[in-house]
Amino acid sequence: MITSTLTACSTATTPAAPTEPVAENQVTVADRMYSPTTLTISVGDTVTWVFADRGMAHNVVADDNSFRSQLMETGQFTHTFGTAGTFTYHCTPHPDMTASIVVEP
Repeated sequence: MITSTLTACSTATTPAAPTEPVAENQVTVADRMYSPTTLTISVGDTVTWVFADRGMAHNVVADDNSFRSQLMETGQFTHTFGTAGTFTYHCTPHPDMTASIVVEP
């Protein structure tokens, strides 16, 4: 019995499949919840809330009243955070919907 081994060397690479860009500092508002419930950012960053709960209106209201969106089912709301701290917020019609933004220096 004669056996042989064939070894091939190649420097060719397969390109990585394209991926969807990940939105930074984004909160989804859907299914009666904010996701994520805690988001950590830096001073000067902007957060975008994306409303995607057709048939049910929500808003984003800071507990300290530093920001507030309109009631909406779809659309976006943005806010830029200029100071460090923890900012908790809620939905006026659904007070069990709560979340927070942690702003680091």
